[in-house]
Amino acid sequence: MKKDILIGACVGFLTGIFLLIILSYLDIDFRNKNIIAPLGVSLLFAAGVWFGYFLSRFLAVFRQFGKFAAVGFLSASIDFAVLNFVSSVSGITAGTTVGLINVPGFLVAVFNGYLWNKLWVFHSVSRGESLFRDFPKFLAVTAMGLLINSGVIVAVTTYIPNSGGLDPKEWLNFAKVVASVAALIWNFTGYRLVVFTKAR
Repeated sequence: MKKDILIGACVGFLTGIFLLIILSYLDIDFRNKNIIAPLGVSLLFAAGVWFGYFLSRFLAVFRQFGKFAAVGFLSASIDFAVLNFVSSVSGITAGTTVGLINVPGFLVAVFNGYLWNKLWVFHSVSRGESLFRDFPKFLAVTAMGLLINSGVIVAVTTYIPNSGGLDPKEWLNFAKVVASVAALIWNFTGYRLVVFTKAR
């Protein structure tokens, strides 16, 4: 458990670094941001992994889900950072083309997620087995996650009225949060039941 908590803290630190990129794009600033973001998220993720272990006393799946959530947030932060970078370069913040500029970050996040999930979350490795043996199944599950992710972003930014007074960049990121939650639930279920079956 201690090793997993330490790894969770490292995952949180990396997530905090990508969070700084996102905050910069959204012009969000606060005192000691460069210290608070990585260290604060690091502590939060360590606590999340511990809490997953605590809940696993009642339902074993929570031990995996605590780690999966940490990896999911790291992948999401990579996804968000790349999306915001591409959006800032292209000027695209809404419409069907948002689905296209969403793809690069999602793909980078997928590769990141595969390695973390196989080696840490589900620990689905065997001696002499290719590291990427499960990758085709992972891609199949994740491809559906991509469709869910991009579909939700398009639906929210294009068809749901922005009645909260958010500017287009903020609304895009709100849509991305909703999309990421939907994809997170789908992916965990698919990875556990279809891809990394040795871990069950």
